[in-house]
Amino acid sequence: MTELAINYQDIVAASLRIRGHAVITPLLESPMLNEQLGGRVLFKAENLQRTGSFKFRGAFNKLSKLAQAHQLTGVVAYSSGNHAQGVAAAAAHFGVPATIIMPADAPQIKIANTKILGATVVLYDRHKENREAIGQRLALQHNLTLIPPYNDADIIAGQGTIGLEAANQMLALGLTPDQAIGPIGGGGLITGSATALKQHFPNITLWGAEPESYDDAAHSIAAGLRLANKNPPSSICDAILTPMVGELTFPIMQHYLAGAKVVQEKHVLAAMLVCMQQLKVVVEPGGCVGLAAILNRSLAVKDRITLVILSGGNTDPAMLSLALNQ
Repeated sequence: MTELAINYQDIVAASLRIRGHAVITPLLESPMLNEQLGGRVLFKAENLQRTGSFKFRGAFNKLSKLAQAHQLTGVVAYSSGNHAQGVAAAAAHFGVPATIIMPADAPQIKIANTKILGATVVLYDRHKENREAIGQRLALQHNLTLIPPYNDADIIAGQGTIGLEAANQMLALGLTPDQAIGPIGGGGLITGSATALKQHFPNITLWGAEPESYDDAAHSIAAGLRLANKNPPSSICDAILTPMVGELTFPIMQHYLAGAKVVQEKHVLAAMLVCMQQLKVVVEPGGCVGLAAILNRSLAVKDRITLVILSGGNTDPAMLSLALNQ
């Protein structure tokens, strides 16, 4: 068996590094929604995290380790927006410059917020240019450390603190979840969280969720090898649009996940609306694909206790309007 990139103790160590810097996000619940679904569903609200998404956790853990090793002079990252803001905020805390490579078609609110956090933003065409190549070039030119969005053990361990926190919150409520589901882009969130949740709840069933046409994780898990999306169309789920899951995250997916659920945009918009109406929170499209899998009935929740990770809330008024007009 392939040795996994992280273990539970790595997540515990990450939780100590981010303590007092990352927000301990709440578990949200709607009795009305539970009644409608016929089961108990609890939502880990990472849309309420610093910078509006879970990405701050991994970024801060990574930069903290670099700082401890006296290897932090400046950073560069590529991101559609959430990792960008997480890295920018962490870099500002440590007082080092950050350059962020973002797709030109990223939501304007994400580009603007990344600049507000003090980062230099370099825009690229996601359909014609290679962001990894741009990042490597800038790192060499300016002596910056490249901070990957998911294919890095320290990033995965930092994201795993979501699962650790959620497990402790569930235990405090006297609950043992039957299943959990969260978004998959490159896989850092779901694999880190899965590692922590399985430690506390050995019998839990773990699922990922992703938009149709970007269902590389579902195909990869089923096939037993990493498969890439081929010429996918545009999607509203900008936060989780990756061509293929990471080399480090995929073996962890194989080890812990039962599979990945695939959702259509109409169910994603419906999930955004449910979050606004029932939970009273704003969640971006890519952040609520787990709930979308419940709404499209690909994940059964009747008579079960289900944990759903809401990964981010960085969306613009136009997208909120689209969801409200469902």
